[in-house]
Amino acid sequence: MELSTPIEKMHRLAPEQKSALTKLGLVTVRDLLFHFPVRYGNSAEVTYINTITEGADITIYGTVKKIKTGKAWQKKTPLSNAVIEDSTGKINATWFHQPYIAKLIQEGMMVKVHGKAKKYKDSWSFINPEIEPVRDVPLAIGDSLFSSDEVGVSEPVYRESNGVSSRWFYHTIQKIINSGLTEKIPDMIPAEILERYHLPSLSTALVWIHIPKTKNDALAARKRFAFQEVFLIQILNEQERQRNMATKGLVIEKSSEDLEKFTQHFPFTETAAQKRAIAQILSDFKSGYPMSRLLEGDVGSGKTAVAATTAYAAVTTRPKGQNFGTLQIAYMAPTEILAKQHFDSFIKYFSHFPVSIALITGSGCKKFPSKVMASWKTGNGATEISRTQLLKWVANGEISIVVGTHALIQKSVKFKNLAYVIIDEQHRFGTKQRKNLRRKDDGVVPHLLSMTATPIPRTLALTIFGSLDLTLLDEMPAGRKPIITKVITPAERTATYEAIRSQLQAGRQAYIICPRINEPDPDKEMAVIAKSVKAEAERLQKDIFPEFRIDILHSKMTPAQKEETMKSFEKHEIDILVATSVVEVGVNVPNATVILIEGAERFGLAQLHQLRGRVIRSNNQAYCYVFAESSGERTVERLHALVTAKNGFELAEFDLQQRGTGDLMGRKQWGISDLAMEAMKNLKMVEAARIEAQQLVISDPTLAKYPAIQNTLSSREAVHFE
Repeated sequence: MELSTPIEKMHRLAPEQKSALTKLGLVTVRDLLFHFPVRYGNSAEVTYINTITEGADITIYGTVKKIKTGKAWQKKTPLSNAVIEDSTGKINATWFHQPYIAKLIQEGMMVKVHGKAKKYKDSWSFINPEIEPVRDVPLAIGDSLFSSDEVGVSEPVYRESNGVSSRWFYHTIQKIINSGLTEKIPDMIPAEILERYHLPSLSTALVWIHIPKTKNDALAARKRFAFQEVFLIQILNEQERQRNMATKGLVIEKSSEDLEKFTQHFPFTETAAQKRAIAQILSDFKSGYPMSRLLEGDVGSGKTAVAATTAYAAVTTRPKGQNFGTLQIAYMAPTEILAKQHFDSFIKYFSHFPVSIALITGSGCKKFPSKVMASWKTGNGATEISRTQLLKWVANGEISIVVGTHALIQKSVKFKNLAYVIIDEQHRFGTKQRKNLRRKDDGVVPHLLSMTATPIPRTLALTIFGSLDLTLLDEMPAGRKPIITKVITPAERTATYEAIRSQLQAGRQAYIICPRINEPDPDKEMAVIAKSVKAEAERLQKDIFPEFRIDILHSKMTPAQKEETMKSFEKHEIDILVATSVVEVGVNVPNATVILIEGAERFGLAQLHQLRGRVIRSNNQAYCYVFAESSGERTVERLHALVTAKNGFELAEFDLQQRGTGDLMGRKQWGISDLAMEAMKNLKMVEAARIEAQQLVISDPTLAKYPAIQNTLSSREAVHFE
């Protein structure tokens, strides 16, 4: 048996098992070894039914009192339904699309059930929980199995799929470990680093994480693999940084005095943070190396103004001693709504200057519906032109600033003198998309400014954006009033609607955010209870705000429909916009001063903060009302942080510590493993991994002395963030 041995060659697999393993991305023996437990089944995690907390992962032991099969959702979806009872109460359990569950368990059987419970009316229910028969209820329920390091850890629990259970993983991985294969795997972390941070070797850590004898064994193994994940990412970051230092960047020299010609037209006074950010970017422009900088700031802190000012510095500079004409700028945004907004903003910022600005997105426009939308600045406004003509002007260098979505990285879009790339909410783009836009031309790499309003904890920023220099916009414009945020109980709903009504009567506008687009089928109601955009808009128009104009916005609408709706909202032809989180990024309507968020516990704190930012676009007092479907203690604590946190940075740190590493801003959004996200709670670990990676790459840029690291990076799809 080797690490590269396919699983099906070491273990006979049924078709459903093979399908399940493929779904989990597990193909080889190595994949199995590094499929780590998500938790350990110790009895400290066991909960009595009468002590259930909504939203928490819980495990109960009980007796099956009833079990039956049936169909739901217009009698099309098969399901199993059971009633589980312990000494304190009963709980329902429903499995959709899993009628076989009723064949696996029987009435009177003792079972262990794990999942998240929700309260429907006056009773608790599990939806699609894990379930397995057991011989007896553990005697130690409620007592910590980890009270002493001499007490063993019970069976690890693995992420599973239909066809392969956690128990199958446990026994299969035990066979691999017992074969001695782990002893033959080269350790990618140098011995001196392991010794310095008291980390176990790779072979020891693999045993301890899968078959821990004590709590400390399991914790030490997880610490080692968490360090390893961050260490690998930091090596890639440092290699990227070294490559940048080895390339040429356009030297752009512009003094702060030169920029006053541009900033004097701003309708506001720059904050000290904005001036500091501009100065740092100008310093990077003069270095001779391509800038790689992340600009992080709360919604409304003025990132676009910084981008516009530095763009002005670039397009009005002719590099010394270099054969370049007018420099060009690419500004890429994740959505068409946001790209159009930035295009309009830049037209206003550059209204006093003869700078050509274009917009390219992926949808058709009125004048040329079969083409990618193409607009360009004419005077103080914009006009639609053919995409072919616009692309010729971009290729000839006649267009100085091109704003767009991912359409900018299409092969047909070619720049003559691309000097500066600005990417908004860069984590929403893939690595290849960002690289394609910042491609090297004549040996010169464009400067890069990434911007984000997503609150990012410092550890996450150091890891994900480790190859970028970090600039924080930690001030709000003068006169901007802090938003008043309130967590609303069901009893306060009517009073809240009246508060919103008073704002609307004063000429303001409001957003109402719902988690869903459509109302669920009545048969689904037990599975999903969340307000929907369409049904809520109808209810509000009919029963609550009949005197005001209400419309909807959601992701299933076409780009043209979205744009038309947003234009109507901007023109105040709509008083209340009922929407999904599609308005989370970039929507800018200064007259909107109220946002009401339904089902708030379904959103992360960072996302709630982004949504709230839609109504702090002016100096008018803004209000955010937060409704939760759950009144659980954990939910209330999280939402209370939204009220008390001074800024997005503080909120992000709270989210990291309280909500859990797997949930922070969506683990998939960052592409980082659970273990690496776990390390994000430990600033010292992240900083240590960063320092060690930097020293290693500086001393050996090609990693020639570290073949195990080379092999580790090449044997997996390593995550690489620019």
